[in-house]
Formats: sequence, C-alpha cells, structure tokens
Amino acid sequence: MAQRTSLGDADCAIAQALDVVGDWWTLLVVRDAARGLSRFEEFQRELGVSRKVLTERLKLLVDAGVLSREPYQERPVRHAYRLTARGRALLPVLVALQDWGDTWVLGEGEATATAGAASREARRVHALPGTRLPELLLPDQDGRLRDPVADTAHTVLYCFPGAYARVESYPPGWGAIPGTRGCTLESGTYRDRLAEFTAAGATVAGVSTQRPDEQREFALTEGLGFGLFSDAGLTLTAALRLPTFRAAGVTRLKRLTLVVDRDRRIREVFYPVEDIEASVAATLASVTAAGAG
Repeated sequence: MAQRTSLGDADCAIAQALDVVGDWWTLLVVRDAARGLSRFEEFQRELGVSRKVLTERLKLLVDAGVLSREPYQERPVRHAYRLTARGRALLPVLVALQDWGDTWVLGEGEATATAGAASREARRVHALPGTRLPELLLPDQDGRLRDPVADTAHTVLYCFPGAYARVESYPPGWGAIPGTRGCTLESGTYRDRLAEFTAAGATVAGVSTQRPDEQREFALTEGLGFGLFSDAGLTLTAALRLPTFRAAGVTRLKRLTLVVDRDRRIREVFYPVEDIEASVAATLASVTAAGAG
C-alpha cells in the first residue's frame, strides 16, 4: 500500500489513519459495509464508482485489515468483503462525521435531539422503509449479545437519547437540549400499552447508546417489562445512518421509532417524535393494521 504521509507525520495518528481512510471513496466503502453491503456489485451499484477505483479501494482496505475478503462462490471465484474488528472500530468515526454534517452543514450548528419534519436529515430517515436491517447483535440490559429483531410479526424499536433511574445521573444541561425531554414518559407509555402491542403481534424494545448497567437500573426502577438494547458501539446507528447528537461527550440517538418486520425489513419510521403519547398510539395503530391486513 502506497504511503502518502510525510516522514514528519510518522508519529501522528491522525495522519497515519488518513493514509488508510482519508480518501472519499474509501470511507464510503466502509460506510456501506457497515450498512450490510458485502459484494463488489453491491458497492459499485451504491457508489456509482468505476470498477478500477473500487478494486483499488477494496484492496487497500483488505491490506490495512479494515475489511476481510471471503470467497462465497467458486465458479467464477467471487468474494465478499466484511468489516473486521479493526473496521468496526471506525463506526464512531463515521457517526461523528454524520453528526458534524447534520449539525454544521445541513443544520444550524446547535445540539438538538430532534429535527424539523422537512429537514434533509428527516428525509434521510424517512427513506429507510424497505431497507433490510443487517444481521447484528447488541448487548441487552443484562449485557448479553442478542438480535434486537424478535421472531414476531413486527418489532418496534424506539430509539431514545437517554433515560436514567436517578435524576442526578442526567448530564448537565440535558433538559436545555431540544428533544431530550420525555424519555421516561416514552418508556412508561410503551410499558402501559405493552399488552396491546403483544396482542397485535409486536415485540417492543428500546434502544439507546447508554451502558447496559444504566439501562438495567432504569428498566428495573420503571418496571418496563420489555428489553432495552445498548448501541454504545454504534453498530445499529451506523448500519441505518440514524441521526445522533453529542451530550456530555457521548454520542446519543435522536428520538425516533422503527417498525421492523420478521424479515428484518423496516416497514415504517416515525421521526421526528414531537408528541410522545401520540407517536406510541400511531405506532400501535401501524402494527395493528399490518396484523389485520
């Protein structure tokens, strides 16, 4: 792999990292691998890049240990490209770039846990229906790795910025960030209507980027009766390019709801969530109508 950094940058981790992923196409390949793409034709179709450029970028990432190259067909020989542990460690970088773009390029430069319904960020989220959620495992509130998509007709994944068992655990200035208020109300509303979701054939689960122990304490305090998943590693966030914001030095999910079917296809998205109780009711109506159909 050709080295582009100067000798004076030999001890600069930023320069050395950019030597691997500082190219437009290279980082977009990593982005799409995080979304579940793995085959050459899939990358080329998504990126619209020439075969020559894509071949070079894939080789660079394999040589750097960011992607693994695995045969999936013998005649002719074809390979799949998947993120390695080193590659998955780049997910926070991708999410940070997206967050910066949403905030400073597409947005007004202010931290917010929501977005305007007509914003380009909202349009990106509203394009998710029909997308297949890649196979992935997330820690649940007990720290066990599990698939967040249940074996029921639908799974409701409500993503929230953060909820804590104790008021003093919230980050300083939390309530001043637009869209952060209401996490306890949202979880409590799903708890109170859980029997209706179950009757409609839907499993409910919450997702935040909090640690599992924080989620467990909150779930026990509120008596939720359903699971919470930790996306602290940003696996789900990067896979679906979900919107985020930063608070107290931590990347947080903005409030949104995904309805996913048994085949892992996203059926419906609710974003932004401005009226929490109305959003829960609309989500219940969606899965109920789908079950009746």
